[in-house]
Amino acid sequence: MSSPSVRRVAVIGGSRIPFARADGPYATASNQDMLTTAVDGLAARHSLQGEGVVGELVAGAVLKHSRDFNLAREVVLGSTLDARTPAYDIQQACGTGLQAVVAVANKIMPGQLDSGIAGGADTASDAPLGVNDELRKILLATRRATSVGGRLRALGRVRPRHLVPDIPRNAEPRTGLSMGEHAAVTARAWGITREAQDELAAASHQRLAAAYERGFFQDLVVPFRGLARDQNLRPGSSVEKLARLKPVFGLDGPDPTMTAGNSTPLTDGAAVVLLAGEEWAERRCAEPLAYLTACETAAVDFVRGDVAGGDDGLLMAPAHAVPRMLERAGLGLGDFDFVEVHEAFASQVLATLAAWEKRGIGTVPRERLNVAGSSLATGHPFAATGARIVATLARLLAERGRPGRGLISVCAAGGQGVTAILERD
Repeated sequence: MSSPSVRRVAVIGGSRIPFARADGPYATASNQDMLTTAVDGLAARHSLQGEGVVGELVAGAVLKHSRDFNLAREVVLGSTLDARTPAYDIQQACGTGLQAVVAVANKIMPGQLDSGIAGGADTASDAPLGVNDELRKILLATRRATSVGGRLRALGRVRPRHLVPDIPRNAEPRTGLSMGEHAAVTARAWGITREAQDELAAASHQRLAAAYERGFFQDLVVPFRGLARDQNLRPGSSVEKLARLKPVFGLDGPDPTMTAGNSTPLTDGAAVVLLAGEEWAERRCAEPLAYLTACETAAVDFVRGDVAGGDDGLLMAPAHAVPRMLERAGLGLGDFDFVEVHEAFASQVLATLAAWEKRGIGTVPRERLNVAGSSLATGHPFAATGARIVATLARLLAERGRPGRGLISVCAAGGQGVTAILERD
């Protein structure tokens, strides 16, 4: 039996809502509300209504309520997509959106799907509040009791302290440190300066503003709840203004450098991307923006590894994934016209660039890095960022009107990283 040919995976288009700061315009919007709006925007632009037009939807959220247990499928049922479109959830922290893209691509390549939608959503405003763990145990004991007296005795153990809810913490369970505190350790290890971080942050805002002004996002962003642009965007951002902010991470060490201005804020939002095989695109007269040609994931031991030396910092997995991916593809950083590095923190981007240079795969000219702005300016709804970056990079490659290549690097909680390559003929 002959092996099926591997098909190329085309990026046809993307759709997202403007990202909003937590507890702002989207404070009462659910993950499903936001993701459905992004999907409907994609469906409207690419006429995706009808049976069999979309083969599958893969999406997820990092901060999920119990009601979100079947989020992707509920989005299908609440959207303009055909109700018979299969869907499933995926989650890999900040890598969720890009990992969803890879999941769809892995079915398109062998012919299991002709097309699919991938992405994610997250609301930091409506983060799930857990029942106090001691109260949970009491309530479970009450349920198991076989008599009224037993239930009353169990409930009699409730104390005022049990009524305080468990609020999600931005901390790694293995270390108890927040992502920002981990990034501060890495920044010190790599000698990342405050000025360099502020320069990167200011450039992100300025480039995002310029992209909006020239209409770059016209086919990528769907207005939602009064927003037409990312709420976090500060067009007038400058190194001088950012220099006035006080450090908020790494305060236990000498000369802290990380501020709210060179770190991403808590954000609400959703983003999706449409992927397809070339035959599907030809049948529907859909011009591919670019093609997904490679991907790689990695993880580091941020608990026992070389953390002090910087190589195994919490957000440094892309420093390991990208060299492996490029070696397999026979490429160096100099072969890329665009490099998209998720800006969880300016220090983490700069440390990643330094690590790539140390590993001998080349340097990234700043004019090729995050040329339309990135997470420091847009904000970072965890599961949405990967799809935002894929759609942005594909549009950048198509805009040039000639062959090109782009690299994507996304760090994630848990010491993980997801990376990919997009190309245009």
